[in-house]
Amino acid sequence: MSERWKFVGHHAHFVSFAVVGWVDVFTRAVYAEFLLKNLAYCPKSKGLVLYEFVIMPSHVHLIAAAANANLGEIMRDFKTYTSKELVKLIAANEQESRKEWMLRLFKEHGAANPLNTHNQFWQQSNKPILLDTPKKFDDCVRYVRENPLVAGLVTDETAYTWSSANPQIGVELDEA
Repeated sequence: MSERWKFVGHHAHFVSFAVVGWVDVFTRAVYAEFLLKNLAYCPKSKGLVLYEFVIMPSHVHLIAAAANANLGEIMRDFKTYTSKELVKLIAANEQESRKEWMLRLFKEHGAANPLNTHNQFWQQSNKPILLDTPKKFDDCVRYVRENPLVAGLVTDETAYTWSSANPQIGVELDEA
């Protein structure tokens, strides 16, 4: 079996996961805030060691490790919980103009995946990349911090609201 896309021990990993269909859910602050709150919960309650993150409109990048658990299990639990709750938030949001389209898409993806019973919010893979050298780690930190800049969302990486590069984000990060 291939070692590609697998979590390895307690080491730091670059992790990416996207919304099915690359739907730009996190252009809405209410959904990004919910995801951020749950990301901030994981270090205290799940043993997530969080070095960097960015919540892009349709996907998330993290640099993370696990203190006492398996990073794959932490990611599974995080994605399972947030997917169910985000679908509920979208369904209950009277201001959401794309509600019917998104809910239909989540339901279609869920029906096509034998691992799901109803909806699928996140794509299956986390695409973890082991960061086993300082250069790999530094390159990924730069990638995460510059992602909103390269995407044309901001002209200064510290100005992107949903990023660890933002000095006012209020999420405690670990040091490498």
